[in-house]
Amino acid sequence: MKSILIVEDEQTISRVLAVYLKHEGYEILQAYDGKEGLDMFTQHQPDLVLLDVMVPEMDGWYVLKEIRNISSCPVIMLTALWDIDYRLKGLNQGADDYISKPFIGEEVVARVNAVLRRSPQVLETENMKQFGSLKINMDSHVVSVNGEKVVLTPKDLSLLIFLAERPNRTFTRDNLIENVWGMDYDGSDRAVDLSIKRIRHSLAGWPASQGEIRTLRGLGYQFSVYKK
Repeated sequence: MKSILIVEDEQTISRVLAVYLKHEGYEILQAYDGKEGLDMFTQHQPDLVLLDVMVPEMDGWYVLKEIRNISSCPVIMLTALWDIDYRLKGLNQGADDYISKPFIGEEVVARVNAVLRRSPQVLETENMKQFGSLKINMDSHVVSVNGEKVVLTPKDLSLLIFLAERPNRTFTRDNLIENVWGMDYDGSDRAVDLSIKRIRHSLAGWPASQGEIRTLRGLGYQFSVYKK
């Protein structure tokens, strides 16, 4: 049974969410402020977090940041703030989805199911990440698909590794320029688009049923990994 941590200070909303998700077969943990939520996350290691932005003690942004420092656990943000800037902030900081209030219980269940379905099916050893038939040796930087070595330029390899280490998180071009090309890069952000295009071509043998590098229109790129 998968567990879901609900971090929501409005107890009525928390109870409604719990009823819908328990009916779906999930085990539910509930916290009513950010500090309690972070403590419960560390203690119980849930499979997914429903996190309200405006919780007391520690707000949702801070809790999300702390979770991302230690885990790639899926996080869905809950908020009455539906401005695009808030959506971008949450997604850029590592949120997997965003649900506005008021919400419909069935929609929350559907979003939770969808996010958990695409949670990474990752096999990791000390120096290897495997996403289905795609393997990345983090020490030797050797990439292979279906046992065949994939040749990438150094920058394309750096971009692939950066994304693969953060599956199912969305990054803008600026995020990727800063983290892969470096702060002193003064070229066009089109370099990101071209690099992504080359990587996709090189990974053409990687089945879409296992994962893909997705373009999220208006948001950026995401290394999406799916469960079988």
